Amino acid sequence: MLGNHIVFPILLSTDLDATRDFYHGTLGLEILREDPGDRIVFKCGNGGQLVVTLSTVGTSDTQTQLAWRVPDIREALADLRARGVKIEEYQAPDPVTTDGIADMGHSWAAWFIDPSRNVLAVVEPKR
Repeated sequence: MLGNHIVFPILLSTDLDATRDFYHGTLGLEILREDPGDRIVFKCGNGGQLVVTLSTVGTSDTQTQLAWRVPDIREALADLRARGVKIEEYQAPDPVTTDGIADMGHSWAAWFIDPSRNVLAVVEPKR
């Protein structure tokens, strides 16, 4: 049953003002709803949402919390860099990036980090 329904990720934020500035101001995501002092809901894609909720501790994990599937990763990175987003570079053991992009076998991926230290990615599946 659940496989027939849209999911929406929920990320943690230690600073909702910085979250709003990053996701709305820098990334350009539309704000669908804001509950002051609690959470911000952003529009993503066709019917998708990203919820970011206030947390006193934030995220301590260093793995990817959210990924956007994109048709052209180089175009997505050019856009992100033009918006002032720092794309992470990684060295061995894994993943290894070249100009911010890692070959994951099934796809190409690149990562960046939001103000609350959530690790975000853009991924282009290989055809």
